Amino acid sequence: MAVISELLRSEADGSISFGDYSLSAKAKLDNFEHQGDLYKVKTFQEITKLERNGMFVYESVPGTAVANLQATETGITFEVEGPEDAQITVELESGTEYDIIIDGANAGRMKTNLGGKLSVSVELGERPVTVEVKKC
Repeated sequence: MAVISELLRSEADGSISFGDYSLSAKAKLDNFEHQGDLYKVKTFQEITKLERNGMFVYESVPGTAVANLQATETGITFEVEGPEDAQITVELESGTEYDIIIDGANAGRMKTNLGGKLSVSVELGERPVTVEVKKC
């Protein structure tokens, strides 16, 4: 996996890929239609942020490239890549417990806050890391 040069794209499996952590200046793509929803991405070295229909979905500090992000009623899964470890925040159902699995290893159980946000730290290196967040 590498940076997403078009900033945001639909994948054949119904997921989306986005982000370019190699950019030194902010870049954004707005009003990208995918499965009836409108997406907006802002990305560069310092941050990558994704919104769906004006609502928060994903944010990483520093910036990352995300492949095959798929959100369902039971959680969210994606592959993430970046030049250094990242703090990732995703929006889920508020006040709900989720199991966090990073690269196949159980990273514990977390509860979202009242706004539905859940933050995890991910160690990034030479290859993409799979992140799964599953409702308990």
